Amino acid sequence: MTQDSSALREEGNSHFKAGDVQEALSCYTKALKISDCQSESAVLYRNRAACYLKIEDYTKAEADATKALDVDPGDVKARFRRAQALQKLGRLDQAFMDTQTCAQLEPKNKAFQDLLRQLGAQIQQKAAQLSSTDSRVQQMFKLLLDSSAPISDRHKAAQNLVFLSREDAGAEQIFRNDGVKLLQKLLESQQEELILSALRTLVGLCTGHQSRTVAIVNEVGMDRLCGVMGSAASTVSLSACHLLQVMFEALTEGMKKEIRGKDEAILPEPSRELRSMLRHLIEMLPASSVSGAGRDSAINLLVKQVPRKSLKNPDNSLTLWVIDQGLKKILEVAGTVPEVEGGLPLTDNTPMSCSVLLNKLYDDLKTDKERENFSKLCEEYVQHHFGSSDMERKLRAIQTVSVLLQGPSDVGNCTLELSGIMEAVIALCASENITHQQVAVEALIHAAGKAKRASFITANGVALLKDLYKKSENDRIRVRALVGLCKLGSAGGTDFSMKQFAEGSTLKLAKQCRKWLCNEALPPTSRRWAIEGLAYLTLDADVKEDLVEDKKALQAMFELAKSEDKTVLFAVGSTLVNCTNSYDVEKPDPQMVELAKYAKQHVPEEHPKDAQSFVEKRVMKLLEAGVVSALVCMVKHESPALSEACRECIARVILALVERHEDRGLVVAQGGGKALLPLVSESTDRGKIKAAQALAKITITSNPEIAFPGERVYEVVRPLVSLLALDCTMLQNFEALMALTNLAGFSERLRQKIIKEKAVPKVDGFMFEEHEMVRAAATECMCNLALSAEVQKSYLVTDSDRLKLLVLYSGEDDERLRKAASGTLAVLTGEMPELCTRIPDTTSHWLEIFQALLLSENQDLRHRGVVIIMNIMQADKSLAEKLIESEALEILSVLAKGDNPNQDSVRKAAQRCLDLALEYGLIRNNEGGVNGNSM
Repeated sequence: MTQDSSALREEGNSHFKAGDVQEALSCYTKALKISDCQSESAVLYRNRAACYLKIEDYTKAEADATKALDVDPGDVKARFRRAQALQKLGRLDQAFMDTQTCAQLEPKNKAFQDLLRQLGAQIQQKAAQLSSTDSRVQQMFKLLLDSSAPISDRHKAAQNLVFLSREDAGAEQIFRNDGVKLLQKLLESQQEELILSALRTLVGLCTGHQSRTVAIVNEVGMDRLCGVMGSAASTVSLSACHLLQVMFEALTEGMKKEIRGKDEAILPEPSRELRSMLRHLIEMLPASSVSGAGRDSAINLLVKQVPRKSLKNPDNSLTLWVIDQGLKKILEVAGTVPEVEGGLPLTDNTPMSCSVLLNKLYDDLKTDKERENFSKLCEEYVQHHFGSSDMERKLRAIQTVSVLLQGPSDVGNCTLELSGIMEAVIALCASENITHQQVAVEALIHAAGKAKRASFITANGVALLKDLYKKSENDRIRVRALVGLCKLGSAGGTDFSMKQFAEGSTLKLAKQCRKWLCNEALPPTSRRWAIEGLAYLTLDADVKEDLVEDKKALQAMFELAKSEDKTVLFAVGSTLVNCTNSYDVEKPDPQMVELAKYAKQHVPEEHPKDAQSFVEKRVMKLLEAGVVSALVCMVKHESPALSEACRECIARVILALVERHEDRGLVVAQGGGKALLPLVSESTDRGKIKAAQALAKITITSNPEIAFPGERVYEVVRPLVSLLALDCTMLQNFEALMALTNLAGFSERLRQKIIKEKAVPKVDGFMFEEHEMVRAAATECMCNLALSAEVQKSYLVTDSDRLKLLVLYSGEDDERLRKAASGTLAVLTGEMPELCTRIPDTTSHWLEIFQALLLSENQDLRHRGVVIIMNIMQADKSLAEKLIESEALEILSVLAKGDNPNQDSVRKAAQRCLDLALEYGLIRNNEGGVNGNSM
C-alpha cells in the first residue's frame, strides 16, 4: 500500500516518540522522496534533523536543518537543531549566532538560554586556549629562526611544533602566524631532523582540513614537495610521501562533502590542485634526479589516488587522463634495466610497483575501446625500442614486457607475441653478457604463466635453463634459471597426475631452492628468487611436507618477509597458501567424474598428502616456526607490492591458522587478530570474506576485549555483519552469527554498534532458516541483542510473526533452540510487560509450551520457563488466572518446594509466582501449602 507524505510523517512522529529513531528516520526519508510540497518538505527535514541528532550524525543534522531554514528562515525548531549540530561539530561561532536568533524569537525559552550560556563559556575557553597557544607558537618560531641557537634547542623546538600541529588550536595558530613560510625555510635546510619536523608539522596542518591544504599546496608548491620526496634520504622521502598522501585525502574528502556553511562556501573546487599534484608525480617518474625511493613513493601515490575506489563509481576520467599524460613515462621506468649504465636510479621494489600501477590502471578501464588503446600504446612503446639496432633499447623492450606480464598480463601476452620478441628472449638466454642473460631469463620465467606457453617453453627452453643453472658461474643467473625450471615443473598445479618433469625432479628443485634461501652469503634479491621458486613448487604436496620440516628454511623465509624487500611478499604469501591448502578447491561431482573416466577424459587427482590430517600437521609446524609474526609484519608494509591479491593470500593463511580452536589463542597473542582488521577493508572481495571469517572464528572463542583491545573491537562488527549476506556460505553465516552473539552479550555499546550496522533484520531472517544450527545461532544472537531497549521496542510492532516464532521455538525439540527462544522471551516479557498480553494470540498451545519448559529436565530451560510465567503473571491478572487454572499451579508448587541448592533461582522464581497468585486472590494458604480454590 502506498502512503502519502503526511501519513508517513505522522508515522515517523509516532516512532520518534516511542524511541525508535531508526524507524522514524526511515519514515521521514520515504516521505521526502514523495513530498511535492515545499513547506511539508521543510517540516520533514526539520524532523529528520532531530533523528540525526539522536544518532549523533551531526553533519547530516546540520544539513537537514539548513534545508528546512532555506524554506522558512523563521523556523525556530530547525534553527535550534542546527545550533545543536554546529556545537557538536565545533563550529561555535555559527552555533552562537543561531542560538542568539532563537533566543530573540523566544526570549523565555529556557533551553535557548542554557545553550547560549554553554556556547559563551566554550567560546571564551577556546579564545583563552588560542591565546596561550599563540605565545607558544611565537616562542618556537623565534628559536627556529635563530641560526645562532644551539642545534639541540632548534631540534627540540621543531619537535614541539610537530606535537602542537596535531591539536586543532595549535594547527590554526601555526597557519595564521605565517608558519608555512617558516616551514619552507626548514625544508630548504640541509639538516634531516629539521626537514622531517617540517614535513610532520605540515601533515598536522593538512590532516582533514581542505582549505589549509589548498593554501599549502599553492604556497609551498609541488615542485618543492616532489623535490623533497625525491631525496636520497629514505626517511625524508617516506615522510614527504606521507604528507602528499594526507594532502590527497584532505582534497578528495573535501570534494565528496556537500559544501555548506559560510566558512566552506568560499572554497574553490580543489580539482585543479589535485590534477597539478598528479601531473608533478607523473613528471617525477622519468626524472634522473629523483632517487629510487622517491620514484617508488611517486608510484605508490599514483596507485592509491588514481584508480576508482569502487567500480560502482562510473567516473574513471582520472585514470584515462593519467594514461594519456603518463603511460609512456610509467613504461620508461618499467623498461629501465638497473645494470645498464646511465639508467634511472631504482630500488629492488620499483619493477613490481610499476606492474601494480599498470595493472590498477588497466583494471579501471570500462570499455573494450579503452583497453585496446592501453594495449596499443604499450605495444607501440615495445616495438619502438625493440625495432632499434641498439641492444640496450632491445633490452628495455624485453624488460617492459616482463613488467607487463606481472601486471596486466593480457597486455603483456600481446606484447610478448610481437614479432621476434620470444625468439630474442630465447637467444639472449645464451648470451655471454650477464645483464642480457638476466633480463632474458626473467622474461622467460614470467612468460611461462599460462599452460600453453609453459608447454612451448618446456619444449624449447628447459634444456637452455638447465644448461644455465649447471654451467653459469654467476649466482644471479643460476637462481633465476632455477626459478624458471620450478615454474615449468609446477605447470600441472595441484593435479597429482599432471607432472611436467620426471618423478622426483620437483623435490630436487625444491631442495636447491631451500639451499639458496638459507645461504645468507647471497644478496637478498637472489634469495628472494628462491622463494619465487618455492611458490610454484609448493603446489606439490611432497614439496610442502619437506618445506615445513625444514625449520631453517622457514625462518629464512619469514625473515625475508619482514625485510625491506617488498617484492618478496606475494611469493611468501603464495607459498604459505599452498602449504596450508587455503586455496579454493572445487570438489567435482562424483557422477561427472565417472562420466569423464568413461569418456577417457582427464580427471584431476588429489595428492594423498593433501588430505586434511597432513594439512593440520603442516599448520602446526608453521605456527611453531613463527608464521604469525611474519604475516603481521607483511600486513604493515606500505607498498604497491602489498597488492589486493597479496592481502588475499595473507587472509587465506590466517583463516587456515585459526581453523582449530586450540590455535586461536596463539594467533591472537602474536597479533593475528589485529592484522586481520585492515584486510577486511583492503583486499579482493574474496579476500575480505576470508578475513571476516577468520575474525568470526577468533571472536567466537575469545574474549573480544583481549583479542581486539580498545576501540578495535568496534571495527570487528561491520565485517561480521557482511558475512550475513545470502551469497556467503552457510558456514560463514553460522560463524558470523556465533561471533555476533558473543559481542552482543558483552556490552550495550557493542549492541548499539551491531544495531547501527543494520544487523537485526538480517538476524531475524536467519531465525527462519531451515538449517537447525543456523536457526539456533540466529535465535541466540537475538537473545543477546534483546538486552537493548531498541530491539525490545521493535517487538511491539503488531503486523509481525516475530513474537509467535519465539513462542513456537520454545516448544521445539532442539534444546539449543529452545534455550535461545525462551531466553529471549524471558528478557522481552520482563522489559516489555505489554508483550505478555499478546502471547495467547500467537498460538493456542502457548500454555502447553510453557508447562513443558517447567517440566524440562534441563535446569536452564526450567528457569527460563518460570521467569516467563512470573513476568506474564506480573503483567496481567487475567492471564495469571489462566495459568493458575492449568497444570502450571501444581508444577510451580513442586518447584517452589525444591531443596536443591543448584536450583535456588528456579525455586525463588516459582515462589514469586505463587506469591502473586496469593496477592491476586487466585489461591489461598493451606497449612504452609497452597490451595487452588479461589477465596
